[in-house]
Amino acid sequence: METHVDFVQWLETDMTLNILMRLDDPADVVRAASVSCLWRQFVATNGISKQLCLRKFPQLSSITRITEPDLRVAERKDESSNSSWEALKRDHNVYASLLQDIETSNSRPSDCMGHAVRASSTDRYPFESIVNTLAPSDRYGIRPSYWSSIGHSDPNASETLIYKLKADLCCISEINIQPFEVYFHRGRPICSAKSVRFRLGHLKSSREKSYLLHFPQLQPADDKFIWTYTSEEFQMRQENRLQQFKLPEPVLCIGGYLQIELLGIAQRCDIDNLFYICINYVKVRGRPLSPAFGVQNIELSGDFVLEYKRGFL
Repeated sequence: METHVDFVQWLETDMTLNILMRLDDPADVVRAASVSCLWRQFVATNGISKQLCLRKFPQLSSITRITEPDLRVAERKDESSNSSWEALKRDHNVYASLLQDIETSNSRPSDCMGHAVRASSTDRYPFESIVNTLAPSDRYGIRPSYWSSIGHSDPNASETLIYKLKADLCCISEINIQPFEVYFHRGRPICSAKSVRFRLGHLKSSREKSYLLHFPQLQPADDKFIWTYTSEEFQMRQENRLQQFKLPEPVLCIGGYLQIELLGIAQRCDIDNLFYICINYVKVRGRPLSPAFGVQNIELSGDFVLEYKRGFL
């Protein structure tokens, strides 16, 4: 008769963890927790689904706890009076669901752009506003549609554009940018940057939302954010086309803000002999996570509470 041995029961904890942490597919984590009560207890107690999330997306290390805001008061009291085992099971379920949602988002990318927030400078506001970069056309009616920086005497100057993504939790895979061809100037110059870098992050404090809403668009806002991810530097070509900048790995943006840093200026204007960057269109590829997941900023700490609404899944 063939003998079967349950390695979770017989191996040392470290060895079992070493085996189970080699799982990649979130569905395999769920299956492992369904093998038996012993396996479920081991997976939940050792936070395997959370560890896999952190391994794939280190940005999740800023999540300090999980809440379920949709639970009725009575259910919350029951949960708080339960053993720590109930909390471990809840955390396992939430992180396993989160991991599965992130993996799904990578296979079905879509547009993640929300709205324009701020540009570090604008030449002729509002006619050359950052808002113009949300539409792919280089014309709005008979008027040119693009964002332009102020003129710089230094070709190594830099500019930044800040956008709000569609959701506070988005998995971002690439950013597309089209420089603007100034078709109404002699020679039709293309006013691109020399290179570009991307940052993802969140507001330092929820109070900063009021600043962004009520202060003029021309006020700088770069110091209102904490950037938790910074990409490598990508070369931008001086070409009138939508240029794709693919991140080495999909990045989970917690907080929902993107900064585009435009480094160096390729084109000098022959009218005033100054250097300008002009951008026609910006597109963000990835996917907002399910509405089942939300985040709340813990003021001034850089940490977050993960909110889980089980009814959405």
